[in-house]
Amino acid sequence: MSSHREAPEISKDPVADGTDVYAFVSPNRPEYVTLIANFIPLQKPDGGPNFYEFGDDVLYEIHVNNRGDATRDVSFQFKFQTLVRNDKTFLYNTGQITTIGSPNWNRPQFYSLTRVDWKDDKKNREVLLGKGLRVPPVNVGPRSTPDYAKLSAQAVQGVKQGIKVFCGQRSDAFHVDLGSIFDLGALRPLNEAHLISMPNMNGVNSVQSYNVHTIALEIPIKQLTRDGSVPKNPLSKKAVIGVWATASRRKSRMFDKAKGKYVGHGPWEQVSRLANPLFNEVIVPMAEKDEWNARPPWNDKRYAKYVNKPELAGLLPVLYPGAFPNLAKYDKPRADLNAVLLTGIPKGVVPGFQNYTGAVEADMLRLNVAIPPTAEPNDLGLVAGDAAGWPNGRRVNDDVVTVALRAVAGLTLPLVDPSFEPDGAASAVADGTSNANPAVSDNFPFLGLPGGGYQTAPGTTTAK
Repeated sequence: MSSHREAPEISKDPVADGTDVYAFVSPNRPEYVTLIANFIPLQKPDGGPNFYEFGDDVLYEIHVNNRGDATRDVSFQFKFQTLVRNDKTFLYNTGQITTIGSPNWNRPQFYSLTRVDWKDDKKNREVLLGKGLRVPPVNVGPRSTPDYAKLSAQAVQGVKQGIKVFCGQRSDAFHVDLGSIFDLGALRPLNEAHLISMPNMNGVNSVQSYNVHTIALEIPIKQLTRDGSVPKNPLSKKAVIGVWATASRRKSRMFDKAKGKYVGHGPWEQVSRLANPLFNEVIVPMAEKDEWNARPPWNDKRYAKYVNKPELAGLLPVLYPGAFPNLAKYDKPRADLNAVLLTGIPKGVVPGFQNYTGAVEADMLRLNVAIPPTAEPNDLGLVAGDAAGWPNGRRVNDDVVTVALRAVAGLTLPLVDPSFEPDGAASAVADGTSNANPAVSDNFPFLGLPGGGYQTAPGTTTAK
């Protein structure tokens, strides 16, 4: 949560596990869109000597749909290659890494970036945008990586078609109280109202000390729209794109004694996908989560029943007795959640705004590229009047947990059903966390520098 351990099988395969997807118009280059997909969740910074890295045996992809049918029109494919410079040492680095090409880094990674254009879900064109692109090392510590900001900057690279790319370790920008939410749906600020009452308290950000591995692209808008234009009218169909990310593995894998490692064979098979935050975590039932990860979004109609009647909306009145009487009585399909998660918001719901992609129900981040960046963003996004934030795409600082909880609690229902009056508790629902993660950057790739291994102090826990 967002998608750090969202399904049983992918939680056993963290290298292929997508954690968050972001899509927004670049704040300092509004003719560009930034697309970000994070993988490898909950990275403890001091996890040596085998530090975290992208998988050589994983195909990472970011997909864009621009025709409103939830099929891929443009895909960006990333394939990684890891080298071992000195096979006689166990060390990740044998001296200080002062440049991204330092020979002291014993396990450098490189990658290729390919753009694939599709027509009727068949490859129409394939363009190699870059190869031999460098990944920075992880942030080992002040002795090994004394100027990590410099190493990070060296990994921001320009490739063909005016695209900027970065792949490497960053700090996790998501914040959520995992320990409380999954303890029978508790929200610490509302502890006293819970069925099993405890004292109210602030939320605890469960991911603030962890890193992720980021794939980030900054792409001219005209490279992504259906007609190569840069739309200026937010109500135009051409202004909306759908975005999601996937990870795939070869269909079979066998241990190659000669190479001393497992080698994949056969076609690529999708094992992870992600678009809207929290979809697989709190919408899809446990028994269907693994299958959801393997399916394309254009088949998501089968999951609409869980969106139209989400389990969490039924649990809130039970877990917080007396706090949600109106929600408890509401028995119509949740058209508000269906619009946010599966179709986009049509014209007429929010004045001057839409990100509707059509009748095909599919989990995609829907971004209206004609909505300019907000000078002073509100982290509650569209529900707080900031149309440049989630569920219009998703920015790095958007507080998606609070927005999602309040939407499920019924706060957004009057937009589509004026007869419904939200319960007073709906506007107070929150997990109580603040963004205590490392500061994000004002520049691409926007996510903050990763925490360093040497600088990390262990946390504490208790069995009581």
